[in-house]
Amino acid sequence: MISIRKHIRFDWAIKRILRDKANFGILEGFLTELIGEEIRIETILESESNKEAEDGKFNRVDLLVQNSKGELGIIEVQNSHELDYFLRILFGISKAVTEYVKEGDPYSKIKKVISVNIIYFDLGQGEDYVYKGTTIFRGIHKQDILELSPSQKRLFGKEKIEQLYPEIYLIKVNQFDDLAKDSLDEWIYFFKNSEIKEEFKARGLREAEEKLKVVNMNEEEYKAYQRYLDDLRYQASIAETLKFEAEEKVRKSREREIARMMMENNEPIEKIKLYTGLSEEEIRAIK
Repeated sequence: MISIRKHIRFDWAIKRILRDKANFGILEGFLTELIGEEIRIETILESESNKEAEDGKFNRVDLLVQNSKGELGIIEVQNSHELDYFLRILFGISKAVTEYVKEGDPYSKIKKVISVNIIYFDLGQGEDYVYKGTTIFRGIHKQDILELSPSQKRLFGKEKIEQLYPEIYLIKVNQFDDLAKDSLDEWIYFFKNSEIKEEFKARGLREAEEKLKVVNMNEEEYKAYQRYLDDLRYQASIAETLKFEAEEKVRKSREREIARMMMENNEPIEKIKLYTGLSEEEIRAIK
């Protein structure tokens, strides 16, 4: 996943390339394919999350943008496993909402937030690799969906309540099977493999094909990119080691417990060794 390929990883592109207005078409293409409607980015907004991304942290990279509708878009790439990531999403949305409403403004001025999360670890339990979360109000007794009144539709310029609330997208890259069945899949294939196939037609990918080539980097950029990939490898190695050590600890504990029960039943040492894989010294230490 983190070896050097023909194209630059998308998270690195967010850090160094896609913040340039000349390259907004790449992000616009991806967001249009994901959301299913035309997206135009007006500006990159300065936020605490953007500043953190520029500090060189390699486990996550994020970007805050504003589109032509005045909506806020949080685009985040997360490489390292975080058990509480669902709540991290909530925190990021809450910060965006509160940072971009002026003191004294009515609540009708609160901006819609679209949170797009590209993650390289298994989050939650589910079979799909793209999830969308919205807010609806369903009647407890009649099971009807609460709707906006005509005057509220005019005030907000929206047709449904869910259009006022944040939209959350989760793209579980590692769960993608590498079979691009539609234009969004073509983007996810790129996220996973840092490769854009000739036959791909998704919006923004042709521009990405030209602008995100590794060979376009100068020597300084290439060295920085190499260091970034090394950081990712190091992070992946630490995660793998911690997981292995935890599994080993559980396995050893289980083997010792089996040995203890067998000793209580006066089973011979040789049989205990066969069933648990423990050495005679380890078994006698338990005794």
